[in-house]
Amino acid sequence: MKYQTSYDQNESLPNKKGLVDKVAIENEEMEGLLKASILLTEKLNARTNFNLKYIQQMHSMAFGDLYDFAGRWRSVNLSKGGFVFAAAQFLNQTMYAFEEQMLKNMLKKYDSKEAFIKDVAKIHAEFLFIHPFREGNGRTARLLTDLMYRKHKFAPPRWEMISKDENLPLNFGLYIRAVQQASNQEYTVMQEIFRQISQS
Repeated sequence: MKYQTSYDQNESLPNKKGLVDKVAIENEEMEGLLKASILLTEKLNARTNFNLKYIQQMHSMAFGDLYDFAGRWRSVNLSKGGFVFAAAQFLNQTMYAFEEQMLKNMLKKYDSKEAFIKDVAKIHAEFLFIHPFREGNGRTARLLTDLMYRKHKFAPPRWEMISKDENLPLNFGLYIRAVQQASNQEYTVMQEIFRQISQS
């Protein structure tokens, strides 16, 4: 695999449909994500295994009509707002460790919602810190989380509660800081966010 230098996620990506308008690209991405969400929710059952293959298939379903790289780990280093995500050169090893240490440690059944929230918040934060795909990481992470909640018979998180208004206590800046804390294997802020956005 050929690894490229840093790539900032604020740039637009070439796509199969030749779209250059940002709104048109976002609409295509949203449509693909919605289709993937519906199909994956319909197929969801107690035996659903959230492993790396599942995550790659999810990403491919959501973004495969638009991007050639859909479903494949990125081969470029990514940064956003000055924060550098996990190195592309070691993504295979990084994602394998993510599967072994996080995904496989999920319980088949949770006796308490608090225990479930702690595990899923860690997975969510770690996935976003790694940022394994070239595009669509946040949306893939949120869809994966929604499916995990549904599998365990919990209502999905209320993502809309994470406000863009930095003056509110539960805001997007706090969410980003929670992701950045995962670089130190610290997940308490994301777990607190999940407690607030989880429906009772």
